[in-house]
Amino acid sequence: MDIVKVSLDSFPGIRIGQTENKAGGTGITVLLCEDPEGMRAGLHIGGGGPAARETGILNPVATAQRIHAAVLGGGSAFGLDAAGGVMRYLEKKGFGVEVRDIHVPLVTQVDIFDLPVGDPRVRPDQEMGYAACQMAEAGKRGNFRSGNYGAGCGATVGKYAGGDHAMKGGIGSCVLRQGRLMVGAIVAVNAFGDIYNWKTGQKIAGARTDDGRLYGMEDMVSFLRKNEASRIQDAPAAETALNTTIGIVFTNASLSKAELCKMAAMAHDGFARSISPIHTSGDGDSIIALSVTRGGSHHFEVIDAGCDTESTGEIPAGIDTVGTLAAWAVSEAILDGVQNAETAYGYPAMSDLHKTRIFPE
Repeated sequence: MDIVKVSLDSFPGIRIGQTENKAGGTGITVLLCEDPEGMRAGLHIGGGGPAARETGILNPVATAQRIHAAVLGGGSAFGLDAAGGVMRYLEKKGFGVEVRDIHVPLVTQVDIFDLPVGDPRVRPDQEMGYAACQMAEAGKRGNFRSGNYGAGCGATVGKYAGGDHAMKGGIGSCVLRQGRLMVGAIVAVNAFGDIYNWKTGQKIAGARTDDGRLYGMEDMVSFLRKNEASRIQDAPAAETALNTTIGIVFTNASLSKAELCKMAAMAHDGFARSISPIHTSGDGDSIIALSVTRGGSHHFEVIDAGCDTESTGEIPAGIDTVGTLAAWAVSEAILDGVQNAETAYGYPAMSDLHKTRIFPE
């Protein structure tokens, strides 16, 4: 059975909202579940320095079985405040765990470190989180755009040689469909390492030499050793902690929390195919995995996604298939984010380097 790429809008049961502060160089991307009962979720963190909120409830042994929104943000730990605005928005809609007369929405968030890119005093906050939710109700299924938008606004890549040698990253997406099964990914590419086209092996973005060419693999390893030696000697090193690539993968297959944690772990293979080095001590690389098996409700306008999947039907797919497709979607989303990035904040984009023939045709 053929596997085809379909639009993000075609995935039923979710809405995506993005907002950013261009002057500040930061933003957020919010994925809302249309069902007030929420969606099952799992998590895998591969990096050594994550910035995260409400990730403990995704542990399979935790009591909560579903969350109501997932957020990718900038601002590092400061930006986690944005989830409060998402909670406020969902509470007004009656979403959340009912505690007497109160609804408590469960919102998981992971962030990138983008503070030095624009104005470090500007971080995603509750107002930005609320605004992103409003944008999620705009248009067909929100306002998602790839590149310098949402959590990708201040994303950069290739920082092992120092920030002045880095390039612009961004946010990207991909949805794959095989029959009734759908698996998608949204990734904010803010990598310490270089970016590769996973289908060809060609390096497409990353750390640049003084004359604008991309460093080779041996150069990268030399920089790693130099950075490690600097840490041992307590000397200044390159921006080894100013990173993190984060993502959300989602499927219409019905998976348990434990299976979703496995799905998230397998999805990290998509990071490894496309980014090198990855999962370093200075990265906070994290992926949230979601099982969205129910359609909309009266809280959101129900949209015909053009999909033959019934909102309550079981999709015959196991974790090995779903996890493999998730890794595929992640690699495609990384390509999408970097290819659509635009030069900003002094960081050149891949598209501009291609115009100057830095890369082979």
